[in-house]
Amino acid sequence: MIIILFGPPGAGKGTQAQRIEKNHGLVQLSTGDMLRAAVAAKTHYGQKAQEKMQAGQLVSDDIVIGIIADRIKEDDCKNGFILDGFPRNVAQAKALDVMLSEEGVKLDAVVQMEVDDEALVDRISGRYTCANCNEGYHDTNLKPKVDGVCDVCGSTEFKRREDDNAETVGKRLKEYYAQTAPVLPYYAEKGILQQVDGMAAIDDVTAQINAVLSA
Repeated sequence: MIIILFGPPGAGKGTQAQRIEKNHGLVQLSTGDMLRAAVAAKTHYGQKAQEKMQAGQLVSDDIVIGIIADRIKEDDCKNGFILDGFPRNVAQAKALDVMLSEEGVKLDAVVQMEVDDEALVDRISGRYTCANCNEGYHDTNLKPKVDGVCDVCGSTEFKRREDDNAETVGKRLKEYYAQTAPVLPYYAEKGILQQVDGMAAIDDVTAQINAVLSA
């Protein structure tokens, strides 16, 4: 089974990808991780990618496709894989289809985690963690039982990620929609795009995705 999981930052895509890996025996493939591994291993495409980066140029789509093609031949991908962060445009989507066809496999499903932008901004900008044990909290949805005191370790020190603010989250959402907006209709026309409610409880989102993949 080969799937692509789309979802904006903060939608819980990483959590769901981990659950898909466990429930369906698939491997999550990040283009960034694959690129770094190929460069480190000095593969054919890894060397080409390094040449581009050293010249201050973007790594071309054909190189990225070549790196993916090499990666999916490895044993851990024999049951299938989840693509994360690729494709980002229609040209990449079409190139991916060609490569998969050449490898004798096909894309089974594209799962889009739909979100409410305003609620997502609130979800992300309101979260913070204990500075001592990293237990997670939220300004409105998950406060400590005793105000200012961690439920787990009793620490009174908390921290927030610098990019967990409304302005940054809004910018990241705009970038996500700008990149993915043209890609989703492409997969919809092919009849393999499925939407799930990314704002539901984590277990409910997992159940929706499992239903899509089982079908």
